[in-house]
Amino acid sequence: MNSRIVTTFDVEPELRAELESVADADGPVSTSAADGACRAVERCRVQGEFYARGDIAWQEYLRTGVSQPLAEVFDRIQARIDARRRELQDPNT
Repeated sequence: MNSRIVTTFDVEPELRAELESVADADGPVSTSAADGACRAVERCRVQGEFYARGDIAWQEYLRTGVSQPLAEVFDRIQARIDARRRELQDPNT
């Protein structure tokens, strides 16, 4: 993890105790909290990009009235899933 300066913030004592109870034995609570915050920010960024792509597609459909057949969409998604599974199963890649 890159060094970052994160503003200190107050949390409820119960939340701090819970965080400390699940924090990694190898790192302080602040490291675990920073890691969690980074993951949350990344998840929000990815979700925002997903919604933006969906909105662009919807606007394009409203503009043109042209859509993709559902079977083609599902076939493309399944092909991507299958390719990723093969990639993860192949120890040579």
